[in-house]
Amino acid sequence: MTPASPALPAFAHGLCDDAAVFPPGLAPLPDAVSRHRGHRSAAYRDLVGPLVLAAPALDELGPLLRPDDELALAVTAPAGPDQLAGAVEAAAALPVRIVATEIAVPGDVGEFFAELDALDLPDATIHVEVPRDERRPAVLAGLAERGLRAKFRTGGVRAELHPREAELAAAVVAAVRADIAFKATAGLHHAIRNTDPETGFEQHGFLNLLLATDAALQGSDESVVAGLLARRDGAAIAAAVRDLGAERASTVRRSFVSFGTCSILEPLAELVELDLIPAAPAAAKE
Repeated sequence: MTPASPALPAFAHGLCDDAAVFPPGLAPLPDAVSRHRGHRSAAYRDLVGPLVLAAPALDELGPLLRPDDELALAVTAPAGPDQLAGAVEAAAALPVRIVATEIAVPGDVGEFFAELDALDLPDATIHVEVPRDERRPAVLAGLAERGLRAKFRTGGVRAELHPREAELAAAVVAAVRADIAFKATAGLHHAIRNTDPETGFEQHGFLNLLLATDAALQGSDESVVAGLLARRDGAAIAAAVRDLGAERASTVRRSFVSFGTCSILEPLAELVELDLIPAAPAAAKE
């Protein structure tokens, strides 16, 4: 029997996309599929979004699935739109649904959108990874024109992959002002801004990003948004998230739709520890 799902506050629904196969977790695909199946049937299942896989992984997925799985997938295409055609074909023969795509811009922005416009993805929400360079304004303009979503990279396995507060704040404010919803990926290993004790990397907190998005929606400028990204007081941040209330939190989540995490259980544990969501029955180990 599937355990009852404890009531989640509005800010937490579908917050965590399951990116177990990506760094630093790098779970083998069989383990990632098995664990995702467990997450989606656990008491905390409403916290969990789709399983995130790179397009080539769909060629290996078939033997790992059950006929009744109907897994929801978010498929990444780091090589650009052309990489998705094979993934869509592979998915059609499997008990899965591609509910979202995450597409990189490998080169020229104009060529990218021409390829994207020719792509047929009627049932998938399209996220475009916004480059951290001079192409960003053109990419955001293209997303706004087409009503598509952005994807912001917030970290990685090297220090330079972690944008500083000012850079991320500028991206969030630009997206909000253009009415572009976005997801975040990489580096959001904890709820609160922190310095990783092993690597020394400055890591953004996913609750900081939630509050920063709220501030941008309220009309705050980039300096205020950057200040929220930099805060490290967990109790104060948790109180501010709690004070959003259901309606305002739902509004924020329509802008900041989710973040990819290689662990579902770690953000779950931190949200419980901050008294922001109810404690669920013991979860299976990842």
